Amino acid sequence: MVCFFCHFRVSSVLNRDVKQYGKKYMFDCNEETCWNSDQGECQWVSLEFPDSVRVSELKVQFQGGFSAKTCRLEGCLKDKDFTVLSHFYPEDNNSLQSFPIQEAPVVDKVKIMFENSADFFGRIIVYSLDILGEKAS
Repeated sequence: MVCFFCHFRVSSVLNRDVKQYGKKYMFDCNEETCWNSDQGECQWVSLEFPDSVRVSELKVQFQGGFSAKTCRLEGCLKDKDFTVLSHFYPEDNNSLQSFPIQEAPVVDKVKIMFENSADFFGRIIVYSLDILGEKAS
């Protein structure tokens, strides 16, 4: 089941041009649009869910040459500190990549840290991002 989120943030947007490269384009199901970060180390995306969830899988599609080499998924309950849930290592290509999350605890928020960009300037380009899971009982 797909977990719906109510609030999401990103570390940066290329030249602050949210009309062309804003965060909403990761979730619009359009192959032609994307979120493009500005340059800098360790770009990120954070998502807050309306209910507590157990995340089971993360799916992401980068633009080749602008992917992260190392990623860290963090999670937390409301008003708590983030803790590391998983590390994953995407390939530097344009394909949709899936990363199962083993034994993830219940969370209200997740943060995906894109470390070590394939781009010399640290830019990240994401065409699609999906978080799969279920409501926690």
